Amino acid sequence: MKRILWLSVGAAIGVIVVRKVNDARGAIGPEGLNRAVGRLADSVYHFADQVRDGMKEREDELRAALALDEKRP
Repeated sequence: MKRILWLSVGAAIGVIVVRKVNDARGAIGPEGLNRAVGRLADSVYHFADQVRDGMKEREDELRAALALDEKRP
């Protein structure tokens, strides 16, 4: 009974290792590199958009606080 248990544990570990190796091989190739660079570029653009939105919001708050948007007589 112990042999069957260890055989099934070994088979399960083998399947997991083969899947991880195949995933790693796919990530290392040109397609995987392109996907990684694309994701990184999307993240950078998204972060830059958020920073710009935050800067605009803060500028509007400061202009309102200093009454710079009101017309002078």
